[in-house]
Amino acid sequence: MTLTVQASGDSCGATITGVRVNEPLSRDLVAAIRGHWLEHKVVAFPDQQLTPEQLVGFSEQFGAIGEDPFFGHIDEHPKVAAIQREADETTSIFAEIFHSDWSFMPVPPAATALYGLTIPPVGGETLFADQVAAYEQMPEALRAKVDGLTAIHSAALGYAPDGAYGEADQEQGRSMKILPSEKALETQEHPLVRVHHETGKRALYSSAAYIKGFVGLEKDESDSLLLELYAHQSRPEFIYTHRWQVGMLVMWDNRSLLHAATGGYDGHSRLLHRTTISDTRF
Repeated sequence: MTLTVQASGDSCGATITGVRVNEPLSRDLVAAIRGHWLEHKVVAFPDQQLTPEQLVGFSEQFGAIGEDPFFGHIDEHPKVAAIQREADETTSIFAEIFHSDWSFMPVPPAATALYGLTIPPVGGETLFADQVAAYEQMPEALRAKVDGLTAIHSAALGYAPDGAYGEADQEQGRSMKILPSEKALETQEHPLVRVHHETGKRALYSSAAYIKGFVGLEKDESDSLLLELYAHQSRPEFIYTHRWQVGMLVMWDNRSLLHAATGGYDGHSRLLHRTTISDTRF
């Protein structure tokens, strides 16, 4: 197989063709794809046909399947979650705030893979924000604030019983299987600027969705810094807007990117299958 890689032209993102990902890949091909993924941070494989088993098989060539602590999974496939919304659903759009998946875990996942099954004709794009570029282009005054800081991550805002996707949200009829829990109140500390252990590059590891404060800062200071960071890290020059197609597989690097969902498809269903790929260390 000969890979063809087309960069998005934005700060991150590329499309890879010339490969069928529903079958085992050679070690050389896995290494080549991994290299492009690390370079572009998010890669898309259009025109694929994947069963849940094949999605897991592809994912496991890049790392062990990770834990999804607050998601239910599709029937008979405990490693695959459904990201879905029905046409008549009125609950909030899931995951609209920029975040890195499961950053509140001791060792957060390296990658997330998402496969499009039902894609609305309008809306539903995913936004990716390049956090390597965000750090490299950070004003010196802001960099002086963040270097050396430790962030306190928590899933409480989303997944606590009283969180955005908690018990009240479930009662409103959300179709996605979300499992709110008191475990969401637990916290985990991570450096605000992380060094990617595969590329050696520094990236902002900040998420308004999962960071509740910073070690050594009062709440007012923490909240102010989070707002300042969010305004910087989501600037247009760092954003790649991904437009989905049926049969498209996308894999992104949670260590280098933030991502956020968008709406705009009321009256249309949307369904994607997701795997979470573990990292070996922070």
